[in-house]
Amino acid sequence: MFFGVGGGGGNAVEYMVRQNVSGVTFVATNTDAQALEHLSVPNKFQFGGAGLGVGGRPAQGRELAEQNEEEIRSLLSGYHMVFITAGMGGGTGTGAAPVIARIAKEMQLLTVAVVTTPFKFENSKRTKIAKEGIAELSQHVDSIITVPNEKLRQVYNNISIADAFKKQMLRSK
Repeated sequence: MFFGVGGGGGNAVEYMVRQNVSGVTFVATNTDAQALEHLSVPNKFQFGGAGLGVGGRPAQGRELAEQNEEEIRSLLSGYHMVFITAGMGGGTGTGAAPVIARIAKEMQLLTVAVVTTPFKFENSKRTKIAKEGIAELSQHVDSIITVPNEKLRQVYNNISIADAFKKQMLRSK
């Protein structure tokens, strides 16, 4: 299972769905209803009733995920392994990904996180939030892969992140 959390995680699983990756279950979750609505991911779940996002506040993303623990358990039920993907530095991915990872570990799933970190040009607060979120997430996973957004652009000669991700996926096949 690939579990995309927040805007960045949702975009990552959306990309895989559009590439017709088969044999895998994809889930996208977000606090932003509008962001979820635009995804073609077959399994979508919104945290929080308002659907307006959490405004970059990880504590709120964490709280909303905790309030939906039973739904998360239900989504993870029946699987042996989960890849959790999120962009770190915002509210939902940074706050909710560690909660989802903790639940997965409690269910004895092999739990791997693949996360991105902010670009250098983004503000230092976002970078600080990302570092704190990665530290928390690391406590609840078997393995974590951290990919700086900046490195993706360097590797692919300053092309867009979407195109860099596409090239990397094609090279992995």
